[in-house]
Amino acid sequence: MKQKLITRKLLSALSATVTVACMSFAADGSAANIEKPELKFGFIKLTDMAPLAVAYEKGFFEDEGLYVQIEAQANWKVLLDRVINGELDGAHMLAGQPLGATIGFGTKADVITAFSMDLNGNAITVSNDIWKQMKAHIPMQDGKPVHPIKADALKPVVDKYKAEGKPFNMGMVFPVSTHNYELRYWLAAGGIKPGYYAPPQETSGQINADALLSVTPPPQMPATLEAGTIFGYCVGEPWNQQAVFKGIGVPVVTDYEIWKNNPEKVFGVSKAWADKYPNTHLAVVKALIRAAMWLDADNNKNRKEAVEMLAQKQYVGADFDVIANSMTGSFEYEKGDKRPLPDFNVFFRYNATFPYYSDAIWYLTQMRRWGQINEYKSDAWFLETAKKVYRPDIYQAAAKALIAEGKAKASDFPADNETGIKPPQADFIDGIVYDATKPNDYLAKFAVGLKGKQTIAGGKIVE
Repeated sequence: MKQKLITRKLLSALSATVTVACMSFAADGSAANIEKPELKFGFIKLTDMAPLAVAYEKGFFEDEGLYVQIEAQANWKVLLDRVINGELDGAHMLAGQPLGATIGFGTKADVITAFSMDLNGNAITVSNDIWKQMKAHIPMQDGKPVHPIKADALKPVVDKYKAEGKPFNMGMVFPVSTHNYELRYWLAAGGIKPGYYAPPQETSGQINADALLSVTPPPQMPATLEAGTIFGYCVGEPWNQQAVFKGIGVPVVTDYEIWKNNPEKVFGVSKAWADKYPNTHLAVVKALIRAAMWLDADNNKNRKEAVEMLAQKQYVGADFDVIANSMTGSFEYEKGDKRPLPDFNVFFRYNATFPYYSDAIWYLTQMRRWGQINEYKSDAWFLETAKKVYRPDIYQAAAKALIAEGKAKASDFPADNETGIKPPQADFIDGIVYDATKPNDYLAKFAVGLKGKQTIAGGKIVE
């Protein structure tokens, strides 16, 4: 594919006729108006970077007059920093990263997203020893654990560690990651306190914690678990299935079971970049929408081909069978306990690619719940912040262009009058209903977590 791109570029340079043929698109942000055709995008080695790989390998970027390099990054911080400083034009990002940067938790910068990359795709895995201790507290049916498994089954194990004066360490991939918030949500729903932040002085997130959460890059999770440094982790695929294949751990719950069809990664760019290259940005979003459509087309018929792509070393680089274990409609928990889970990875169904304000607001509520936002914020602030970062207007322009070109149908996308706020959602593991129009009321429903005017000061909750 890279050779094909280079060849086409050379031909275009040599022939004015070819140049006209390649670049005479409609004035809608397509090739005729591309401000920056040569781009470099970053990603982390996870299966949900798939839209980037597919857009490259299937020629969707090239169709838009874009010549793209896709480059794996060492970790989420390096990736974000390189987008902010301009070394990368954009990247596969944690949904919380553009929000965290915009509000100044960690690196302060204006980062936006006009494209949600997927739904679901994560799981929580524990070591074999922890699993053995948990099983005594898990209901069984026909010799197999009843799912979803709640953190109630882990609580006696954590309590035992505390009584013995031992830390119970768990891994997540980044402080503003979905994984951090999902792991915290699951633990707290089971009565296990995951700890608080109190920025700028305290950013470990371990204040008053029963379970100590710390950052580990996704590809290093299985090795860190095997070494005994952590007893469990929350990560995206294929690093949960890798633990199963290596026989070192057991995935106990997926994020689909924690919050059904939860938003996961986004494609993020700096606001300055988006303002400078609006047509380029629109073209990128068009290509990514086509990639997402391809990934979910005809009941996932293309997933095997997608897995073959992702198994290549320049992308995820894990074994085909490990990636396929979650990308092709099933999920393996304990070794041999493989269950149907067709929506574990969703790339386009259920309007997965639309950047909903309500998704952004949920992440902001979790930042507030755990002290990353260590002061009261009004309901209006949550929506205003979401609108600064999530850009459905750009997405809708890209969708309309694809419809006009005959590459998509209007029915593939939300209606033109979409507000960006989903109806109240109840599909959480604890049954608590999330209403994005009332974020403070939502926070007040939790037994564990900051609410109202509460803050963390001096290592404790202050009213």
